[in-house]
Amino acid sequence: MRCRIVGAPVQDGAGRMGCEMGPSALRTAGLVSVLSELGHEVDDWGAVQPAQARAVVHGNLALKALPEISAWTSAIAETAYTASNDAMPIFLGGDHSISAGTVSGVARRAAERGRPLFVLWLDAHPDFHTLDTTTSGNLHGVPLAYASGRPGFSGYFPDLPTAVDPARVCTMGLRSVDPAERRALKEAGVTVHDMRAIDEHGIAPLLRAFLGRVEKENGLLHVSLDVDFLDPSIAPAVGTTVPGGATFREAHLVMEMLSDSGLVSSLDLVELNPFLDERGRTATLMVDLAASLMGRRIMDRPTRSHSGSL
Repeated sequence: MRCRIVGAPVQDGAGRMGCEMGPSALRTAGLVSVLSELGHEVDDWGAVQPAQARAVVHGNLALKALPEISAWTSAIAETAYTASNDAMPIFLGGDHSISAGTVSGVARRAAERGRPLFVLWLDAHPDFHTLDTTTSGNLHGVPLAYASGRPGFSGYFPDLPTAVDPARVCTMGLRSVDPAERRALKEAGVTVHDMRAIDEHGIAPLLRAFLGRVEKENGLLHVSLDVDFLDPSIAPAVGTTVPGGATFREAHLVMEMLSDSGLVSSLDLVELNPFLDERGRTATLMVDLAASLMGRRIMDRPTRSHSGSL
């Protein structure tokens, strides 16, 4: 498979600095070489440059960096559309606001191909606020709402060529959901599997059912993996830590099931803040998870020595 690496060093959507270093950390952790070793052709397109920001004023005075995020969304969407032409794009964040651009860009491509786009959102948060409902004002909390065509973005964010049908969105791993988002998710018909559902039913049956829907409709699948989907004990490099996330084994199972399905057409790796990491352990884990999605199996997994003497 041809993979196309696209860096999106955005940190304006998060509440703290550092995510702009995420793409560099993922490259340093060996993403390109790992994909090449798995037999994929890899093109590294470097970093997206934001469009020219324009003055945008909104009635919600809590909003932060609205002109900047709108400009980033425009540039990322165009790059995502182009990068998905004849390859599988892998977008390196940056905070989760990049997905406003990545999802809308690949949705446009899917529509041109006459195939529905499904989205698997692996995250502690649904990021389903609109510009009107967010109280933090951090715009990494709105991308899924925007890409799903929720109201209130017109005139502030780029116009959507194609909205993703919320009924084709599955959020998994949720454990921090605001009341406004809870209402909106239910109203829109998004599939929600929070950590309680995973604890009660297991992650495999829930994911298998969603993948069955994608396959039945001959859909393309965009996967958006936020570091905080993972439990902070194994992935500390994120500014929005929420205890009780996916375990190492659950995360790899998800990736291997996605790989087995053959349905994934694009991938986000987001919210990695290397400034908060411990000797690169989170960046390395994210690269390992991407490797599992791209075909690495348990029998192929390298053993690492932590002592340095073995």
